[in-house]
Amino acid sequence: MKVVKDILYGVNLLAVKGETMNSVDHLTFNSKDATKSSMFFAIQGVVHDGHSFISNVIEQGCTTIVVDQEVDAPEGVNVILVENTSNALSIIAHNFFDEPSRQLKLIGVTGTNGKTTIATLLFDLYSDLGYQTGLISTVVNRICDRDIPATHTTPNPIELNRLLSEMVEEGISHCFMEVSSHAIHQKRIGGLVFAGGAFTNITHDHLDYHKTFKEYINVKKAFFDQLPKNAFALTNNDDKNGMVMLQNTKAKQRTYAMKSMADYKVKVLENQFSGLVLTINGVELWTKLIGDFNAYNLLCVYGITQELGEDSTEALTAISRLEAVDGRFEYIRSTNGITAIIDYAHTPDALDNVLRTIENIRTKNETVFTIIGCGGDRDKTKRPAMATIACERSDKVILTSDNPRSEDPNTIIEDMMEGVDGTQFMKTLSIVDRGQAIKTAVSMAKENDIILIAGKGHEKYQEIRGVRHDFDDKKTIIELFNKLDK
Repeated sequence: MKVVKDILYGVNLLAVKGETMNSVDHLTFNSKDATKSSMFFAIQGVVHDGHSFISNVIEQGCTTIVVDQEVDAPEGVNVILVENTSNALSIIAHNFFDEPSRQLKLIGVTGTNGKTTIATLLFDLYSDLGYQTGLISTVVNRICDRDIPATHTTPNPIELNRLLSEMVEEGISHCFMEVSSHAIHQKRIGGLVFAGGAFTNITHDHLDYHKTFKEYINVKKAFFDQLPKNAFALTNNDDKNGMVMLQNTKAKQRTYAMKSMADYKVKVLENQFSGLVLTINGVELWTKLIGDFNAYNLLCVYGITQELGEDSTEALTAISRLEAVDGRFEYIRSTNGITAIIDYAHTPDALDNVLRTIENIRTKNETVFTIIGCGGDRDKTKRPAMATIACERSDKVILTSDNPRSEDPNTIIEDMMEGVDGTQFMKTLSIVDRGQAIKTAVSMAKENDIILIAGKGHEKYQEIRGVRHDFDDKKTIIELFNKLDK
């Protein structure tokens, strides 16, 4: 139970009608959950405007509402008018849960690719170093060894602050968090106090939501603009927009890179299926992870450990013990020598990175199959580009389904086929059923061949017409390999 006036600090208040000495024990932006003891936030969403449900919540007994436009309310209903309801929700949620982000070291990782890998590797590394550690990611949220299913890359402000509060109660000292562009734009992280932030890269993605690439860049940049003076801001200096992220930040500016000058440098000495041999700031180490993109990920991890004050040797030793993240360049071998690689690559840049890594490792005596689809109800402009990259860097390509959602999967594949030119047409198949696509690749593959199954990674479902059907790339390929081995 909180007194309203005690949770309004930091909010840009425009007017208050009624009193603020009443108490609330529940925050909600869902009108169906509003009760007498609730504070209801009228959020203007993409589909619905919460202001249109105010009469409903008043009928349900709610007497405290937060709005960002003038509304009529009867006597006895307290109306708090703010500049932006979404932003107010984030700040008030942080206050309501006693500012949990101030009581631990919260590190945000943003960018198009690598967020999940870096956040998860940091969680694993800090757990290995003996810290009580938390994770907020696309795949799962974790409090030490307890998993909490993740429904969004970044939870809504109420759930996010409740989760951070739970971490504080359980003695968590460090929390590593993916920060998506949607979360930044929708003010889900407003009010949170970050000890540091890291930028991975920015490439073609989410233009169905952000409309322009410039807007996408500016949204990512807004995260660093909001970092406090005593935080650090670590950016990838090899990305052409890396330094843009730091232009207006008050935080301590740091860089990492493979190809350009930076505070933290990496060099790849060997890149094989057995792992990477690297030098990080001149110190050589071996790691189980594979590919140049993972060299960047590990370097970012190392940079964060140093900004947080960890011993360099201990950090590098822990890095050498890290395992691959679920669904991120995860490879499985059959007994007859076929290698399958499961990867979440669902953007042109990510797919290109994975296929370049395979190209660097392969002997050129084997066939590379790529199974790839594109999500429905998402950025359509990347579909031809995904197919083009798959065709240019693979020997055989199978275009298939990947969460078609409300769209016809055949239409999605037709969009992808626009990126397949006449010279590549003969090596491209279209198989709508993803399971059948994987089975076809396995039946065509011979000893030493490589099958890349891209786009879904850790996901255990196919979303079709609003229904999530059980489907797991990894489980499917293992079952098919087991049949081969009998």
